[in-house]
Amino acid sequence: MPPFMHAYAPHAYALMRIVTGFLFLWHGTQKLLSVPMPPPPQLPSLVINVAGPIELIGGTLVMIGLFAGWAAFLCSGLMAFAYWMARGTQALLPIQNMGELAALYCFVFLYISSHGSGMWSVDAARKTA
Repeated sequence: MPPFMHAYAPHAYALMRIVTGFLFLWHGTQKLLSVPMPPPPQLPSLVINVAGPIELIGGTLVMIGLFAGWAAFLCSGLMAFAYWMARGTQALLPIQNMGELAALYCFVFLYISSHGSGMWSVDAARKTA
């Protein structure tokens, strides 16, 4: 890490956690509420009923930093499962099977689960209150 960025590592992590959770929760709103657009018609109802709540609730918890480690671990597992069920059977590499987003979410959530909520989070606010 460049020396000038070392002091901002907690801030960069918090921004990554917030943005990742924010982007992920919209996948859940799409599946459950058809907002901002309806889910793909070929999506099985089991995926909508299981993945949708995990994406919406897990993404929200990660974004606000409430039990973010546990929520991110669940989201990471969901994305690993989604990758292998939807993409991994088509080709080995994510560039070939268009599974880059699921693979990236999986490992970003795994990283978040190992670091917890961090600063700018509900968990941090609860510890200081």
